[in-house]
Amino acid sequence: VQLQASGGGVVQAGGSLRLSCAASGVTFSNYIMGWFRQAPGKEREFVAVIGLNGVRIDYVDSVKGRFTISRDNAKSTIFLQMNSLKPEDTAVYFCAARYGRSWPGDSSNYSYWGQGTQVTVSS
Repeated sequence: VQLQASGGGVVQAGGSLRLSCAASGVTFSNYIMGWFRQAPGKEREFVAVIGLNGVRIDYVDSVKGRFTISRDNAKSTIFLQMNSLKPEDTAVYFCAARYGRSWPGDSSNYSYWGQGTQVTVSS
């Protein structure tokens, strides 16, 4: 199983980025998918999660109204559209996959993790 995250970069505060995470080696529609992030010196933090068919979604409070998670099961890919970025959003962003229907919430109990993509927001 491989998860390949991409789309990170450097952006000014108020700007936007769109992250992608492509999965291979799995039946993608059987996996709940999540985004997490880790800033320097901080613990890994839940960002967003999306259910098997994209209907059920949840976000950490700090990104609600600014970030949008979505998935394309035909392409085995999830996305994280990040708007109105703030310097505190600076982190390495990771995608993760969890098999089955059991909702993980903000738990980091996922089976597979991508390698991460760096997002840097300058003030």
